[in-house]
Formats: sequence, C-alpha cells, structure tokens
Amino acid sequence: MLGTSINPIKPPSSSASWNCCYCSCETRMATLLSSTSSFDYYNHSLHFLFSPSKLHCPRILVSKLPGLRFRVSSPSKSRVFCESKTQEGQIRRCSPLLEKASLPSNGALASDEWKAVPDIWRSSAEKHGDRVAVVDPYHDPPSTMTYKQLEQEILDFTEGLRVIGLNPEEKVALFADNSCRWLVADQGIMAMGAINVVRGSRSAVEELLHIYSHSESVGLVVDNPEFFNRLAGTFSSKATMRFIVLLWGEKACLSSGETHGVPIFSYKDIIELGRESRVAHFDSHDARQGCKYEIIGSDDIATIVYTSGTTGNPKGVLLTHKNLLHQIENLWDVVPTKAGDRFLSMLPTWHVYERACEYFTFTHGIEQVYTTVKNLKDDLRHYQPQYLISVPLVYETLYRGIQKQISTSSSIRKLIAVSFIKVSLAYMEFKRIYEGLYLTRNTEQPSYLASLLDCLWARIIAAILWPLHVLAKKLVYQKIHSAIGISKAGINGGGSLPMHLDKFFEAIGVTVQNGYGLTESSPVVACRRPYCNVIGSIGHPIQHTEFKVVDSETGEVLPPGTRGIVKVRGPQVMKGYYKNPLATKQALDEDGWLDTGDIGWIAPHHSAGRSRHCGGVIVLEGRAKDTIVLSSGENVEPLEIEEAAMRSSLIEQIVVVGQDQRRLAAIIVPNKDEVLQAAKVSSIVDPDAVDLGRDKMTSLLYEELSKWTSECSFQVGPILVVDEPFTIDSGLMTPTMKIRRDQVVAKYKEEIANLYK
Repeated sequence: MLGTSINPIKPPSSSASWNCCYCSCETRMATLLSSTSSFDYYNHSLHFLFSPSKLHCPRILVSKLPGLRFRVSSPSKSRVFCESKTQEGQIRRCSPLLEKASLPSNGALASDEWKAVPDIWRSSAEKHGDRVAVVDPYHDPPSTMTYKQLEQEILDFTEGLRVIGLNPEEKVALFADNSCRWLVADQGIMAMGAINVVRGSRSAVEELLHIYSHSESVGLVVDNPEFFNRLAGTFSSKATMRFIVLLWGEKACLSSGETHGVPIFSYKDIIELGRESRVAHFDSHDARQGCKYEIIGSDDIATIVYTSGTTGNPKGVLLTHKNLLHQIENLWDVVPTKAGDRFLSMLPTWHVYERACEYFTFTHGIEQVYTTVKNLKDDLRHYQPQYLISVPLVYETLYRGIQKQISTSSSIRKLIAVSFIKVSLAYMEFKRIYEGLYLTRNTEQPSYLASLLDCLWARIIAAILWPLHVLAKKLVYQKIHSAIGISKAGINGGGSLPMHLDKFFEAIGVTVQNGYGLTESSPVVACRRPYCNVIGSIGHPIQHTEFKVVDSETGEVLPPGTRGIVKVRGPQVMKGYYKNPLATKQALDEDGWLDTGDIGWIAPHHSAGRSRHCGGVIVLEGRAKDTIVLSSGENVEPLEIEEAAMRSSLIEQIVVVGQDQRRLAAIIVPNKDEVLQAAKVSSIVDPDAVDLGRDKMTSLLYEELSKWTSECSFQVGPILVVDEPFTIDSGLMTPTMKIRRDQVVAKYKEEIANLYK
C-alpha cells in the first residue's frame, strides 16, 4: 500500500534477477538521495553500507531496497553503478536500432530494420537530425527539440527507467496529456521493453484507479503535481506503487503526507540519471561484457490502451510493436507528408489515433506543434499548419465559427457569402459527378450512353458555375483559409464526419480526409486518399487490410451495397484484451477477423458513370449497439438524425432516445445565445430581451429540429431541453469527446419517462 510499504523489485521472467548499470557522480547521487522526496521514505530512509569491493572500485554502496545495490567508483572518476549479479549475467532488453551503438561490437543483435516502435528515432535522427521535431509552447518551460535532441532525450529517459528499477515486460501507468515529455516518456518505456498503460488527466479518478489496478502497473508516470494531488487520496489507500515520475512541475507542490514511502522522481531526475548511466555503460567495457542483451521483438506488447468506455468498464487493448509499425509504414498513401511540413497536435496523445499518426509523421521529418482546445483557433492562424489531425467536434467548431462570422457581418456581406457558398456547393456536386466520385449504393451498372450524357450535363453546369466559384475563392474563402491554416488537409477520425461538414469544407476548398479505425486496430483501417476523396465515405482500406460486411444473424458475407456488420483483418489488429479472454473471443474469430460493431456497406464497382471511381470504398451508418428498436419492431439509427440536427446553430448537443417506445424523443443542449437571437428575429420576444422562457425555448427548438430532420427516415416526437452540457468532467463524454449515450440516458431517466406519459 502507498505509504506503508515498498514492493520488492521483481525480476523479469527471462532472468533470475533484475539488473541495470548506471552512472552518476557520487556527490550528485548523494544530493539526490538526501534532498529530494524521491527517496524521502517514512520509516524507510535509505541507509548505505560501505565495504571493500572485489570489483573495480574500493567501495560498495548498498541500499535497503530489495535487490538494489549502488557501486561507487574511485573519487577521481566519481561514478556510481547499480548492479545485481547472477550467473547468467545482467539482462538489458533493447530497441535494436535505437540502441545499436550500445549493443555488443560484433553487432549480432543490432539491426538496420525497425523491430520496435522506438527504432524510428534512430532513422529520423540520421535523416532529419537538425530539423525541429517538436514545439511545446504552453508548458513551463516551453520546449523546442530537434530530431537529434529528441532521440537523445528518449535514450536518456530509457536508461533512467532502468536505473530506478523498472524491468522489461512490467507495466507502467502513463497518465498525462499532450506534451513533448509525454512522447519521451512513452517511447522511453517502450524502448527498454516495458509496457505503458496510457490515459489522460481528464478521466475520472475511479476510472484511472481501475485501469492502474487492472493492468497490474508497478509505477506511475503522471502529468503534474495538480493532477497527482487529485489522484493521491484514492491511490494512497487502494494502489501499490513502486515509484512515481513527475513529467512537469515541482515535487514540492505535491500534497504532503500522501506520498511517503514511495520514491518520487522528476523528469529531470530520470533524464540526468539516464544520461550519466549511458556514459558509464558506453565507457565501461566490463559493464557491457557483463550484460546479457535481448532485443525487443515485433510481437512483444508495446502498450495497453483502454477503450473509451462508452458502455461499462474500459477494456485493455493489447497492441504490439508490429501493430503500430504497420501504421507507421502504411499511412503515407493517406498523408503524403514531406520533411518540414507542420502538424498541429491537440488530441490526447494517449489515444491511439493521434498516437499512431504522430509516430508516422515523425518518420518523415515533420515539425509538430502542441496546442490546446483553448489555443487552437489562434495557433491555426499563427502556425499555418499543413495538416491537422482531429475529430468531428473540432471541425464542427470551426464550421460554427465560420457561420457565426458570416451571420454577424453586414447584410450585404452576409448575402454575398451565403450566395457564394451555395454556388460552390452546387459546383462541387456536379464536379463529383463528372469525375466519377459521386457515391451510390445502387448495384445496377448504368449504360454507357446514359453515363456519357450524365457526365456531359454535369460538365456543362459545372462550367457555368466555375467562374462564380473562382470569384468566391478570392472574395470569401481566401480569408477563411487564412484563419483556418490547414493548407494541405485535415484528417478526421475518432467518429463519423457529418455530411454537411464534409460538403461545406469541400466547397470552400479545405480538404478533409475522413478515416476510420478502432483502438483494437491500432487504429486506422481505412481512409480517403487525396486523389480519391469520396465524400460520405471513409475511403478504401489501407495497405494489407481486408474488409467484409456480414449479416448480423447468420454471419453470411453480404454483396456490395448491402448493409451489415463490418469486419476487418490485417497486421494492425490487436493481440486481444488484457485478462479478458471472453471479450477477446467475442471480438476476434479464429481467422483473425475483428468485429467492429459498426453498420456499413461497401460501394459496388461500376466501370462507367458517376460512381466509376467509388468502387470498394466503405460507408458507415452507425454503431450496431446504438441502434434503437421501437416497440413497433422498427430499427432506427440515431446518428442520421443527430447529424442532421447538429446543422442547426441553435442546437449545441443532442442525443436521440426511444428504445422500446412507440416513437423517438431527443435530449437537447441548446446554444442559448443563438436561441435568444432567433427568438428576437422571429419576434417571439422583445428586441431588448435578455432571457427566453423554457416553454418558448422548447417550442422554438422543436420547430428547428423538425426543419433540419424533415428528410430523415424517422421523425422525433417530444424533446427534453437541458441546461448542463455533456462534458468529459461530468462523465457524459469520453476523453475522446464522444457522448456516452448510456450515461446520458441514465442521468435523465425520470425526465425521459415523463416525455412518454
């Protein structure tokens, strides 16, 4: 228990005991041990015993930590070594290309190929050494690192973890948010053969405790003192930690009394210990010869990523180095980036979508700038990134910002902007037709003559609209582009991109490539390519990935154009769920097919006509588990209705409900400012009114909802208007900004029941 005991350092399964070899000056080590809370144990203070040594130093410094000994060399060299001797020799598990220089001189274990994810840093440092890799302006201190500096930082952190007693195959909880130090910690843990268990700081404490305990983590790498202080009370009584590493902030800011008995290291402590240890290991022939080296295998577990937990407890997804390397090696078709391109990172880096994309981009010499939701708008304008990797909510926010800017302009400017956008939407519609990128589910092959006439007509109309579209670019869209940045593409994932957003950004000339993946598939399995950006789809499968659509009841493979459950197979598919064989069996069949739980269809192949280049793209229509079954037996996909409703500026958030009821209902979070403004325009309230009554607001929102969903297959009946937004902090959204439907329904259970009375 935290504060009562210190766990013994366990040996790795492949050896009789743990070992590491590190160096430090005797004075610095003594200062570290005496002056920091890292070793300030309550009733467990370090006591050192000095005795003659048969090794290359006159003294042995031995701590009371089980299995841990500090060997101090002669004063002239001032080096400290930590060692545990066995007949088999010391064990060092390495990322073979990253630590190639430290491996035995015969090079038998060294490799020029990527065997583990951290191997990418050696290649990137060689190709892009002096290029800026990361810019982190919002942490203290602000940080900028080149590729060479980043590689050295990762190597130092890797060695520092060995110094403090972390063993290969052990799990470490990495609970932190976006930053360059998150990246270093993530890769440092992987590079020495340990497994990181990741989550962000905005998750509930009980959820973090469940993840920590379920994963059997032995230590905690945490973002900052404020975050740890929020965890401390719960973790001190219910979790066992061997060590704590603080990425940002000062150890002095930690809550007093909550960390006694557990060594705490700052980020700088780990880096300095690792740097000195690397020097000693490299300089000492005996140290290197005394070690037994093992390389990390591609099939070894790299990380455990717990699912978002939209229903029930999150499951631990086991991802291997091979899984993640597949993403790194096969995403260039989707994002053909080049050295010097700038990416803006604002999604949680622990989420596998952002994480895999970052690993990939770093192999091509990009510059990554860390931003936040708060600073995103300003940073887009300031940094003018070539790419933004994000989720639908961010594109929705950008869209609404543009719409608000237009609506608050003068009447003439508003009329011009709205008219131009309508023209551009029509132009792009006809352009897709003659380019063969107009999505259809119809399996019937159109005749050659009909296709020719159809494409000819589309070309004529597009040619008429083209001059106005070009004028719109110069007068309206150019200003939007300056504000948004994103000169090459926005990559969307982590959720379905509503059709109105897809068409809008296409119309104004901002390329958005919609993709699809799951935590269980590392995550990307499909994405639209720049040369085949089929609106309304998630694109073609990426390299070495197979798709099929099956009947939900019989499992029979369905033909193109037929809706069913989507299944995928490929090298990126997980090894399974940690300690959950039943869930693994339900998700993965014997042939390696992963049941995504999503409903979709594959576009049929046509050799001619408006959809001739759409064959094989995948279209998703919602989650099978989100399907609402009415009492009439009809199945309703709520996503279609919710996406249509979100086109209204009056509706901030919506959840459609109605399971086992005669009709649908909806829970709506209004945009109060927009609702009040609409009420004034409609003369529902006086122009100088500052508030709107509940009944009037509900009536106005119902009319708005009916207008935007009029073309949907099902209509919504009663609505419940709520004031409290669905947020991560309230537990109604996941850390990846997906609404937790079950939690929303549970919270408003009584109110929903009253809607149907």
